Amino acid sequence: MLGTMCINIVVVDDDPGFRRIAATLLTARGLRVVAECGDGTSALAAVREQRADGMLLDLHLPDLDGLAVARLLSERERPPRIVLTSTDKSVWSEEELARAGIESFVAKDQLFDADLRALFAGS
Repeated sequence: MLGTMCINIVVVDDDPGFRRIAATLLTARGLRVVAECGDGTSALAAVREQRADGMLLDLHLPDLDGLAVARLLSERERPPRIVLTSTDKSVWSEEELARAGIESFVAKDQLFDADLRALFAGS
């Protein structure tokens, strides 16, 4: 049954407080947070180890930026669905995001109202 399918998510942000809030929101939307990471390198490892279906990915990280992480993951045979998030309101075209392997962008202050389950389920 697709509606009850478990979707495993990795949350990536250098702010532990934001990771905790995001994990709570994702869990409340019926998604399963399998890892929380503070940098791009650990995020790449977590996706591989946890076989994550999706990733909530901050743009600004201490090592790799979110776009670099997304590009590396998009080269995988079965890349996770990536939702990029940031306080940076820079506007990227859908084409730019898609080229990096990113499904969508949600500003951090809009995360509470976003349909996270639909973004990660692909509906």
